[in-house]
Amino acid sequence: MKSLKDKVAVITGGNSGIGYATAKALHEDGARVIITGRRKEAIEKAASELKVRGLLADQSNLSDIERLVLDVKEQFGKVDILLINAGITKFAPIEVMTENMLDEVMNVNFKGAYFTLSKFIPILHDSASVIFLSSTSATISPQNASAYAASKAAINAVMKIAALELACRKIRVNAVSPGPVATEIMSKLGLDDSIEAQIINSIPLSRLGRADEVADLITYLSGDHASFITGSNFLIDGGQSLWVHYKLSLCCNFLSLIWLYMLSNNIPTVAHRANA
Repeated sequence: MKSLKDKVAVITGGNSGIGYATAKALHEDGARVIITGRRKEAIEKAASELKVRGLLADQSNLSDIERLVLDVKEQFGKVDILLINAGITKFAPIEVMTENMLDEVMNVNFKGAYFTLSKFIPILHDSASVIFLSSTSATISPQNASAYAASKAAINAVMKIAALELACRKIRVNAVSPGPVATEIMSKLGLDDSIEAQIINSIPLSRLGRADEVADLITYLSGDHASFITGSNFLIDGGQSLWVHYKLSLCCNFLSLIWLYMLSNNIPTVAHRANA
């Protein structure tokens, strides 16, 4: 029995990676799937492979979002599942981050995602499911990812508020935050074997995630089995965020032990000097 039979699902950025895997999973579960993207050839190729509908749209462009909503409404009516997935990554230390880089990340990851939800709300079915694709970067605060992490943290805040605002219509709003997943974006970053090994060593389950694993979680949140779940952020990272917090707690505990040792042995500290 296909639990999502005839449900209308829209996936932004559905031509690759997690969006592609989710489109495949939802389609196999009976949903009528629409994927969007800003590269014409890529979206047409993906739509053909997946046997779903592909529509051209740039999530950073408000007029594109508005046109997308009109096209979906005209062709499919109301929407049951909305996965706001399109996003980009730009990495740089805060000191050298440029205005253009920051704007590019925020325009797609935050502004685009925000207005995608905003413009789709009128054509969402009551009891629809909205899922933001966030990231564990908003939780573990990785260096050189300030703009990306900030964009995802902002999305997490919007998700919680939207869950409250739309609860009267029984519309559920959640976020899924993947850790390192073997996708096209990871390949584009050009990580060499040593960097990949370092990433894997930071994951307690000792491997990268797979796009289909994230897609399975999104599919679950899309259906009626998750009808009592809203306003939640689901981390799917092989335990990486726990490991980061564990190492931080070890560091803090170590520093506390040093501090106590210095105090108990009357060794001068910065605080002692300040009070001298």
